[in-house]
Amino acid sequence: MAKFALFSTLTTEGRQSLHHNPERINDVNKEIEKLGCKVLAQYALLGNPDFLTIIEASDTVTVAHLALDVGSRGTVDITTHPIVDVAELQKALHTKTHIARAGAP
Repeated sequence: MAKFALFSTLTTEGRQSLHHNPERINDVNKEIEKLGCKVLAQYALLGNPDFLTIIEASDTVTVAHLALDVGSRGTVDITTHPIVDVAELQKALHTKTHIARAGAP
C-alpha cells in the first residue's frame, strides 16, 4: 500500500460547517475509509492549508477519486502528494543502480 499526504484547505462554507459540527472530521474520515483508504494520521495546521492527513491507499487512482469526491462538495480544497518513508528511500539508494549525471565520472 502506498502512502499519501492530503493537504486540506477549508472554504468559508467548510469552516462554518466544522465550527458548528466539529465531529464532521470523524465523519469525513469514515467516508475516506469507505473509498478504500486508511487514515494513518491527521493534524490541524496553523495556517494554510488547514489540515494534513496521511492516508494509505492501493493506488493513485483511488486517491484521485477520494480528492475529487470530497472536494466536489465545495467545503474543502484538497492537494495530494505521494510520500515515501525515508528508510525505504535509503534502502533503495543502497540497492539500486545509480544514474550518472552528465559530466560526472
